[in-house]
Amino acid sequence: MQVNAYAAPAAGEPLAPIVIERREVGPNDVLIQIEWAGICHSDIHTVNGDWGPQPFPVVPGHEIVGKVVEVGSDVSSHQVGDRVGVGCMVNSCGECANCVKGDEQYCLKGMVGTYAATDRDGTTTQGGYSTHVVVDADFVLRVPDGIDAAAAAPLLCAGITTYAPLKNWGAGPGKKVAIVGLGGLGHMGVKLAHALGAEVTVLSQSLKKQEDGLRLGADHYYATSDPATFEELAGQFDLIVNTVSAPIDVDAYLGLLAAGGTLVNVGAPPEPLSLNVFSLIGGGKSFAGSMIGGIAQTQEMLDFCAEHGIGAEIEVISADKVNEAYERVLASDVRYRFVIDASTLA
Repeated sequence: MQVNAYAAPAAGEPLAPIVIERREVGPNDVLIQIEWAGICHSDIHTVNGDWGPQPFPVVPGHEIVGKVVEVGSDVSSHQVGDRVGVGCMVNSCGECANCVKGDEQYCLKGMVGTYAATDRDGTTTQGGYSTHVVVDADFVLRVPDGIDAAAAAPLLCAGITTYAPLKNWGAGPGKKVAIVGLGGLGHMGVKLAHALGAEVTVLSQSLKKQEDGLRLGADHYYATSDPATFEELAGQFDLIVNTVSAPIDVDAYLGLLAAGGTLVNVGAPPEPLSLNVFSLIGGGKSFAGSMIGGIAQTQEMLDFCAEHGIGAEIEVISADKVNEAYERVLASDVRYRFVIDASTLA
């Protein structure tokens, strides 16, 4: 099946229209007509070559919402007409210890990314900036009716990327949680941490988004450009989730943790981060990483968002505005996630 898409032809090159081939629907496959595709900072890192060589041309997009238009003969979990989503992965081995316990994202043989990855049949996966996609049914998620479809698309990456560490490290009533950065990831972190019942603080470079942060559910908002912030908040937080894709002073942020607290990095800057080990030893603190969540936890997150009326703050664009959107993401000029109307690709 040939479908229209937008692809990066080479590292750092503008995205352009392309026609790509989607595989035939196999026994355990689902064919999805894509309606909405979120733009993630990871898309930009990938097509710019920040994370190494890529199998160009690359069709980005791993925040996908659409409707099922065909299912394979063995599929019982989804039906034609269902509203569904696809996130950052479309396959895994299904047999290793991590897959068996529901952590497919940490598949020991390597999970298959939604784009720029090698699928089990040897083909290169292509993402959601397209009209249709064929995905193994086990990696297709149900998008509940309680969420606007366009606002649900970023939940498939930004939502689960922040929900997973908040849940895994116990954010909830009686816990003090800080979210570093109020961008595409950070704004979801604030909404989710607030809905989980934690006391939420935003740590942002400046106060220019303070009004937004408080509206989204933050209890407090501080500028990290002010050295007094790190003095005033020293030793306060049970959990800090760092969402920024730029280097931070890890030691300074570890200093904000209470004894036994954890700093979790979900932002992925291309540069290495360093720390002084005494920042961990003094207080029994932890510095951890987290990468999305498994399929079951992603479905849990979608159901939680529907129950609490949570969706991403979005700006909808047509596909021909994608390069402009990339420039605006890099300039932090979006509040807070671009979503492509996939009907403009038809």
